[in-house]
Amino acid sequence: MVNHRIKHISIIMDGNGRWAGERNMNRSYGHRKGIEAVKKIINACLVRQITSLTLFAFSSENWIRPGNEVKLLMSLFRESITNNINDLHENNIHVKFVGDLSKFDKNLIYHMRDLENLTHDNDGMNLNFAVNYGGKWDIAQSVNKYLNKNNFNSKSVISVSDIEENLTFYKNHPDLLIRTGGEKRLSNFMLWQHAYTELYFTDCLWPDFNEHELDNAIRFFHSRNRKFGGLRAVHQIENNDK
Repeated sequence: MVNHRIKHISIIMDGNGRWAGERNMNRSYGHRKGIEAVKKIINACLVRQITSLTLFAFSSENWIRPGNEVKLLMSLFRESITNNINDLHENNIHVKFVGDLSKFDKNLIYHMRDLENLTHDNDGMNLNFAVNYGGKWDIAQSVNKYLNKNNFNSKSVISVSDIEENLTFYKNHPDLLIRTGGEKRLSNFMLWQHAYTELYFTDCLWPDFNEHELDNAIRFFHSRNRKFGGLRAVHQIENNDK
């Protein structure tokens, strides 16, 4: 399927544990299969000329999971970076890790920065991994960043644009959010940036999410009438302006 309008897709990858449980396997098996799905969807987005893909890989709330599972996820992050760093670079993908990275161990941070540095000058698809990320944290850090950069007093007013310019995802907000696994909520993911994003929820568990499922989501997006608070759909305005 050729994509003509979607520039940025964000995905909440949910359902690894349940997928493994349905097969009487442990959760670690589900997480490994989830990584395979990530690779497939990255390649599918490249083919469909998606310019930005943001994956919710680890939320700030995921630390409350059992210690063994968190340890496994950290190990899988490191392993995935090591195993895929060359392929990502060869595909001209620009990789960025977004979130509060300070809670990760130094070795994992080193691998993240190494991948970011290697792909920094790539001008193909932007691939963002949201790790130890939360939407509330993002807004709070944006306000704090603004206050630290400006002489703020009680008479000052912080505008929407002031916050916008200091968010981790500035501009290029997602056009389409996909959440797998059947849940229908944002789970504290890019709360500000998803204000006008089309939301697509599917019962498909993440390890089963493939090119066909992605095309279903894209078809859903194309069926929407996006007005952004106006009276006419955006594509109608664009066509009339040509």
